[in-house]
Amino acid sequence: MKEFRFAGVHTGIKKEGLKDMGIILCDRPANAAALFTKNRVKAAPVLLGEKVIQKGLCQAVLVNSGNANCFTGDQGLEDAEKSASLVSESFAVPRERVMVSSTGVIGAPLPMDKFRTGIPLLKQSLSPQGLEDFSRAILTTDTFPKIIENQVEIDGKRVHMIGIAKGSGMIRPDMATMLAYVCTNADIDSMDLKKRLILANEKSFSRITVDGDTSTNDTLLCLASGQSGVVIDSGNGKIFQEMLDKTCLELAKMVVRDGEGATKLARIVVKGAGTAEDAFRAAEAIAHSNLVKTAIYGQDPNWGRITAAAGRSGARVDPDLMDLYFEDVALVVKGKWQGREAEAKASEIMKKEEITMTLDLNLGQESDGFLFCDFSEGYVKINADYRT
Repeated sequence: MKEFRFAGVHTGIKKEGLKDMGIILCDRPANAAALFTKNRVKAAPVLLGEKVIQKGLCQAVLVNSGNANCFTGDQGLEDAEKSASLVSESFAVPRERVMVSSTGVIGAPLPMDKFRTGIPLLKQSLSPQGLEDFSRAILTTDTFPKIIENQVEIDGKRVHMIGIAKGSGMIRPDMATMLAYVCTNADIDSMDLKKRLILANEKSFSRITVDGDTSTNDTLLCLASGQSGVVIDSGNGKIFQEMLDKTCLELAKMVVRDGEGATKLARIVVKGAGTAEDAFRAAEAIAHSNLVKTAIYGQDPNWGRITAAAGRSGARVDPDLMDLYFEDVALVVKGKWQGREAEAKASEIMKKEEITMTLDLNLGQESDGFLFCDFSEGYVKINADYRT
């Protein structure tokens, strides 16, 4: 997809020469859709982005890391506007087609001098091969860049999709706690794209958690250039949806796997619930539980913590009907612990880097699930030292 070019540079917002500013540029106006944080404390770039995306077009996306431009009042909004204007002037893109994102420390004003010197550097570095640099420029406490590329054949033509994300802490499914950008050469109306993005988000970013905190800067943005000439409609929409779902889910997995201090990727599946809401509530409560998360870190198959979390979730449960599995090992059947041998087998499973637990409520047909990670000393250290 040569119509999309990327760049990432170091401007001095972050120390030690780390890249801290990136850009995505499309050589034409792209149909666009976005989702943003549900946190009522919204960062200035989110407030600005909510206005820009209403027209359904975007051509340039500027992202900085190291400073969230949040809780910065009128000055923060002015700075977000100014940074978008600088992109518009430098790249000859209409101001109303420029999106901006920020991530980092809350409460500090944007160092606008870094934007004045950094944006020209981005222009010099811009390239279809600049994806890696861009992905590194948007990281904060992440330990690795998150990139996924997919392609499918639709109507005899290749449709491509690239996804880039950052996220490691402040991860909770209140939209999607991270920054994520998806670029595709499909031709799809912005309204249809928004509907499909919502569906993909519900299956991915809205089913993950690291620490239960909701960020102020969450943005999930999708750009569709139309370069492939493949018009997405009711006939081929399922194929496109599957690719978008896959892209978002793979990015979501990377975010959880890179959770601050995480050593394991865990999945909780709740099935047999009486309602969809009950399945969601129970799975969410288990995934958010610090006691469950620390037990996973300690490789302790503490089934009591899992069933207790489901019990306080607000979902309808009957402890005498519950079955709990660690992979294929039944640890609880109809509310009864299956003994030390079963627990020893579950303990072995917990030594793996990825584990799946299934709680069957045996009350109905509905199911749901969450991806989450364990909770280690590393999380405390990273966040205790974050501003120092």
